[in-house]
Amino acid sequence: MKRLCLLVMCLGFTFHAQAQVPQAITDNQVSFHGGPVASTAADDTPTTTFRSGVDIVALNVVVTDSTEKFVNGLASTDFAVFEDGVQQDVSFFGASDVPLDLAILLDTSASMTDKLQTAQEAAIGFVSTLRSGDRVTIIDIKDATKVLFPMGADVSDARNAILATTARGGTALYNGTYLALKEMTKLRRGNGEVRRQAIVVLSDGADTASLLSYDDVLGLAKETGIAIYTISVRSKADLLRASREGHRYFSQSDFAMKSLAQETGAKAYFPSDISELAGVYSSIAQELANQYALGYTPKNPKKDGAYRRVIVRVTDKPDMRTRTRNGYLAARNR
Repeated sequence: MKRLCLLVMCLGFTFHAQAQVPQAITDNQVSFHGGPVASTAADDTPTTTFRSGVDIVALNVVVTDSTEKFVNGLASTDFAVFEDGVQQDVSFFGASDVPLDLAILLDTSASMTDKLQTAQEAAIGFVSTLRSGDRVTIIDIKDATKVLFPMGADVSDARNAILATTARGGTALYNGTYLALKEMTKLRRGNGEVRRQAIVVLSDGADTASLLSYDDVLGLAKETGIAIYTISVRSKADLLRASREGHRYFSQSDFAMKSLAQETGAKAYFPSDISELAGVYSSIAQELANQYALGYTPKNPKKDGAYRRVIVRVTDKPDMRTRTRNGYLAARNR
């Protein structure tokens, strides 16, 4: 906690008046209290929410066929979930009806000056894909990290926040991603319905200003289970180097962004030009709209802080592929 407080003071991490810097994470699993509570939507379609009292591991699962097309219409009985090789009982299931909390992180450092207008337009288009019940927050990343629009459903205000961004300074990418994970973890605590969560990070280069490391971010991502989609717009210098070196080309920042996405069950994108950004956001939006939400109470009751490996399969359909986070860190007894 002292480390986080020092980081906030050093970076000038800024929230609007109604947002606060979150407390340190003490629960590594998603906590929903009480049993499932049935409710009825306006169209009389039954929905399910969880209230406080039951610890479940929440998974966002993408299913595709052999042609990489999204597979819809599956039921909970179509899935098999394994934790460290032991099959688990699915206690929560939802498809496209589970609302989404989305954090859009924008690198607005000085290197984005000639790309910012295109990035703004693409991000606004992305926000416009949100559906009723979804929420979004807009986070600006420079030397310091600033929440321009706290988590909410007002698309118009979110657009205005994106348009208010300006390019200057360095890139504290790891700081911004870490603190976004913290804030989103705080939002899901308490008496609320089950919501999917995702972070989409846009950057055009390596981290140049963070006090935190990639390992810090990866460790927290494993604890929270929040999917992190990464978009790395390569510079002309990087493209020339990649063309010259071929398969020998290695970028530490590319590796970090790819690994972070893979570990959390998301995807990493590497557009060669900023003009491709709108298409990338569209691809992410389609995936988020076609996710399944699964939850289970672990059969392993130990609170030992160990990493638990998770695998999800579609039963009796070997041609279907699933993608979700690789695992989670169990809670630890104090």
